[in-house]
Amino acid sequence: MKCPSCGHENINTGKDCRKCGRDLTLPPAWFPGWKWHVKTLAWIYLVLIALFFTANHYLAKLKTPYNLRQIPAETTPWLHPYVKPGE
Repeated sequence: MKCPSCGHENINTGKDCRKCGRDLTLPPAWFPGWKWHVKTLAWIYLVLIALFFTANHYLAKLKTPYNLRQIPAETTPWLHPYVKPGE
């Protein structure tokens, strides 16, 4: 069995590495590959997209002043500096 730490070749029944003394009975650390990253990011994006469309669906069902798509200029005068109040 090859030691994952130093690479020394040990006998298969040994519990410790003869060169560095590392415990060979421990499982090696797991390192995710590129496929795991792609799969995880795909799930994250799918969940976010589903949440967006679900929230959009329920927010569209709100009553009139709350379901507006365009914000009136009177509500946000700092976004429309050239619109005078009452126009």
